[in-house]
Amino acid sequence: MQGPPVYAPAGRGRGAPPILLLLPFLLIMAAPPLLFMGWVTGGMIFPALILVSVIATSHRNRQRQLAAQAARAVQHRPMAPPPRRPEPPPWQAAKTRFDALREHYAAFECDPMAVLRLPALCDVGVPSTARFVDAFAEAQALETDNRPPESHAAQFVAAVERADRAWRAAIDAAERIRLSNLSPEERGSVERIIKLLTTARDSDSEAERLAAYAKARSELGRLDRAGVIHLPKTAVAALESEARGQLPA
Repeated sequence: MQGPPVYAPAGRGRGAPPILLLLPFLLIMAAPPLLFMGWVTGGMIFPALILVSVIATSHRNRQRQLAAQAARAVQHRPMAPPPRRPEPPPWQAAKTRFDALREHYAAFECDPMAVLRLPALCDVGVPSTARFVDAFAEAQALETDNRPPESHAAQFVAAVERADRAWRAAIDAAERIRLSNLSPEERGSVERIIKLLTTARDSDSEAERLAAYAKARSELGRLDRAGVIHLPKTAVAALESEARGQLPA
């Protein structure tokens, strides 16, 4: 026969499991390692973040430098030269060159002042001038209005080259000589004529211009008769035309 049931005292429940009783102690014991691990982890994260930031900044700066270099390269890139024009045939170029030479030669022979300053350039007794006159005559004899056969064209091109070189050499020689071949009296006469022609061209007085031209022409005639200076016919004609142009209407 069972005895009467035993009841727990009022107000007291069943006892707590042992693990719950140990939890506060375990938390206290685990706190230092957890705190240490958090400190270590935090100490590793912050330097890593700084390193990543430095790398990213360096990368951005490098990209900016590359972009700036590319922009400068575009700005300073040399422009492509324009397409070269086809060069004219040698004969055509030589003809153009000879036309220019003829104009220079004619302009000199039509200018009395230029002849008086460089008389050797129209004196065939000067070797360099004689060579030019011969070379010019050769090129002029070979000149044609239309393109000639190839052999003729080649001869003309070569003749123009010789004439152009001879012209430059004759000018250089005449610049060196100037009036040094003349006596002091003859040089004085030439210098007086140059002054008279300058006065005739620049003076505002009609009477002074007419008198200067008359004296200059008289002096030139005397030098020409003496064989000192021979003005080309074109220079004489230009001088007479200038003198007539100053006459009153």
